[in-house]
Amino acid sequence: MSDVAYPLRFDGSGRTATADRDRHIRDMIEQVLFTAPGERVNRPMLGCGLLQLVFEPNSDELAATTQYLVQSALQQWLGDVIEVRSVTVGATDSRLDVNVVYVVVGTEEEASAQFTAPGVGR
Repeated sequence: MSDVAYPLRFDGSGRTATADRDRHIRDMIEQVLFTAPGERVNRPMLGCGLLQLVFEPNSDELAATTQYLVQSALQQWLGDVIEVRSVTVGATDSRLDVNVVYVVVGTEEEASAQFTAPGVGR
């Protein structure tokens, strides 16, 4: 079984593109990370607003705060799909690197996903 790919697009045959389960879970994590609270009409609390941090000065404090925000948002919105094992956030030059280690509920498969918020502290 496959799910709708994110971002929504069409495949080569003109149909809605699909993604396998692992890719779909990664896509859902990406949506939670890069969606700002208030951005979704029917789910105004969805997201952790990682991109809003573009205008904040890059520091270890920002990384620690981001780690807390990411972990709590993932637990709230994807707690029935994944179990978050760890979230590490690194402040490097002008970007935040976020690494999420999680276990897929039901299969107990451990996986990780890495994301970068570019332009932090410009």
